[in-house]
Amino acid sequence: MTVIVVSGTGTEIGKTVVTAALAALATTRGRTVAVLKPAQTGLAAGETGDAQEAARLAGSGAAGVELARFPDPLAPATAARRAGLPPVRPQDVAEAAEKLAAEHDLVLVEGAGGLLVRFDDRGGTLADVARLLRAPVLVVAPAGLGTLNTTALAAEALRARSLEPLGVVVGSWPAQPDLAARCNLADLPEAAGAPLLGAVPEGSGSLPPAAFRAAAAHWLAPPLGGRWDADAFATSVS
Repeated sequence: MTVIVVSGTGTEIGKTVVTAALAALATTRGRTVAVLKPAQTGLAAGETGDAQEAARLAGSGAAGVELARFPDPLAPATAARRAGLPPVRPQDVAEAAEKLAAEHDLVLVEGAGGLLVRFDDRGGTLADVARLLRAPVLVVAPAGLGTLNTTALAAEALRARSLEPLGVVVGSWPAQPDLAARCNLADLPEAAGAPLLGAVPEGSGSLPPAAFRAAAAHWLAPPLGGRWDADAFATSVS
């Protein structure tokens, strides 16, 4: 895969750290990676954005790229309108990803929030980007109660647009998982109609880059380049 779109089922669920882990697995194998953030919201100029943070954790061989930045912590379309700046449109994102793919071995397109968060005033979304790129979509979901519904909705939205989820990764696996989190390991693949491809421990983004890169293979499954095993993991936390 040359381009993977990474979408969350919501905000603040570990999407950037999962993107960083994907990038780290690629860079440790000598591949070049571009992490593309179409619209970074909620940060002022000069602050480290999601794409830059993912590239920092992934290490040498990874580059972080933003197409636009808007200061208000809102959906990209709303943040662009409030800032009086042009929005990012799906076609812009697809063209940027294709250009990066010509220069890198792997491009990771990290969305803002969920799959259908609006980029522009025409209703363009990350799903439109995936459709234009014909790229697989990796869904990042939270561990606990409520995640089955939001994951199923994301998968349904993808299939309604003739897109298939690549799989699901739990973006922030708790140190002390409750009953719902443990049961969700078995139920998430059914909700998504796609395999569970990893679980990233909470707080992983605070690791030093070298330690992050060394651990990433233990968080993601072989289809994503790692060694994580869903059955073994479920047994270890049951």
